[in-house]
Order: sequence, then structure tokens, then C-alpha cells
Amino acid sequence: MRTYENIMIVHPDKVGDEYNAIVEKFKGVLSDLNANLLKVDEWGARKLAYPVKKQGRGSYVLTVFEGEPTIIDEFERRLRLDESIIKFQTVQLEKGFVEDDSAAAAEEGQGAEEEE
Repeated sequence: MRTYENIMIVHPDKVGDEYNAIVEKFKGVLSDLNANLLKVDEWGARKLAYPVKKQGRGSYVLTVFEGEPTIIDEFERRLRLDESIIKFQTVQLEKGFVEDDSAAAAEEGQGAEEEE
């Protein structure tokens, strides 16, 4: 199995329950394709570097998963068909997925400072 990273940009008009339904839908698609979800990180709404499909903003979702190379075509086909997704990119991670310990340590340190 190979490790992949996908970033998708969800249409900015999709908020609340609609947005959560889209994220859950694509988690389900990966599960149906027998992929092993390692991480789903929602970055929130951000300004795009350039307009995409006449949109200047979008909600970013990072997904890291393991699976066979054959599932990528079907996953990207479903992303392409969904009008709520304005852009996406999937790349293979050559060294696999490594959780960033420095970010976790920074969050723990920040939480300790807030308690004081």
C-alpha cells in the first residue's frame, strides 16, 4: 500500500452542515475504496492565490490516506464530479506519513501556558 496526500478546496458557499456533509462524503468514498484514513485536517476558509471557477476564497481540507494505486482514479473522478469541490490535488508521499511532532509539542506548550 502507498501513502497519499490529497488537498481539496470546497466551495466557500458550503458552510455548516453542508460543509461537514461534503467532508464526510469523501471520507466515506475513501472507506468504500478500502483506503486507510490516517489524517483529516480542516484548514478552514482561506483566500486563494488566484480565482478558481470565479471564486476568490475556499475551504481547504487535507486528507492523508493509504491505499492501492488503483483507487486514485476513482477517488479523483468523484471529486471532479462534485460541484462543491472547486480544486483538488493528490500526491504520493514517498517516505510515507510522518506525524509532525513539533506541531503537537507546540500545541501542548500553548495549552500549558493558558492554564497558568
